[in-house]
Amino acid sequence: MQRRSLLLGAAGGALAQNSKQTVRLPQKIRLAFIGGDGHAGEILSPLPLLPDVEIVAFTESEESGKTIKSPRASKAKKYDDYRRMLDQEKPDVVAVLTPNGGRAQAVMACTERKINWIAEKPLAISREEWSRVKKSILASGTKFSILLPMRFVPQFLAMKQIVSSGAIGEVAQISTQKSYKAGNRAKWMREPATYGSTILWIGIHMIDIMRFASGRDMTEVFSYQTQVLPPPGIGKMENTTASVFRLDNGGVATLHMDYYRPESAPTHGDDRLRLAGPKGVVEWMASTGLTLNVEGRKPEVVKDLPEEQSVFIDFLEAAYNGKQPLLTQEDVFRANEVTIAAHEAAVKHAIVKA
Repeated sequence: MQRRSLLLGAAGGALAQNSKQTVRLPQKIRLAFIGGDGHAGEILSPLPLLPDVEIVAFTESEESGKTIKSPRASKAKKYDDYRRMLDQEKPDVVAVLTPNGGRAQAVMACTERKINWIAEKPLAISREEWSRVKKSILASGTKFSILLPMRFVPQFLAMKQIVSSGAIGEVAQISTQKSYKAGNRAKWMREPATYGSTILWIGIHMIDIMRFASGRDMTEVFSYQTQVLPPPGIGKMENTTASVFRLDNGGVATLHMDYYRPESAPTHGDDRLRLAGPKGVVEWMASTGLTLNVEGRKPEVVKDLPEEQSVFIDFLEAAYNGKQPLLTQEDVFRANEVTIAAHEAAVKHAIVKA
């Protein structure tokens, strides 16, 4: 099997929807922002490719006071209350970029008004909150997505294609890592009421990418998360976590995360993903690149990678051009549900169904 054939699996069509080309929409899209915390760049960076999208309004984050920063917002109206903004501006799409603690309420403000939205993640920081926001989402019929950009980057798109091609067989073991520099964290991140937890904030990224790249789901989880020898700039944030998941085929997945990455390291984060099956192993880490080791072949570094995509363009193409999204409604729900289960497992010191 040639390397290119490995990268042209069944998922190839869906993975090629976004590109660096201009994306036209059937109407002008009036975009508003609630807050500016988190990964605002995932919304702002692709705007040059979206001539039909206009930023019309924004609000400060209620907890941090942060707003978006973009030349495209120079004519946008600023509001001090997002509910008043939604009622007066009636935008087509809202980007919900609040701290974790207030996100569910902001999302439900959009769903109650039948406004499409894309939000930072997670959508809730407790099981009870998640039940309310999910019920509101399903009742509204709005189009929606969340900022899970890892499934749109080249190495993880390639891993998805390799698994879909059957090159390593059915995935039965997954190992993942997130390691970040601690830095001087925003005030809202330092308190559980507005942060939630480290599993909720960054674990959801890896939970989503495990499901996406492997084609497997999780059925139960056990976790630990705690704070050990914290630097002064993180407040009560947990700086070390570990979770073990049972996969839907009986396999096992592990996720460990920390805020111990040295400030002198060349990058802010060190993400790693390893997928193993009966025919071989595919693995990503920045220091070695994307490596593939399958039975009967020499190990290789895979350099022929797909083009990077955009989570925001994926959402707009699905909502307004009728294209199949790479990040589906079911993906959004499962990422949140499994992440909340992992968080609960750490709080309860018990195995929790995912």
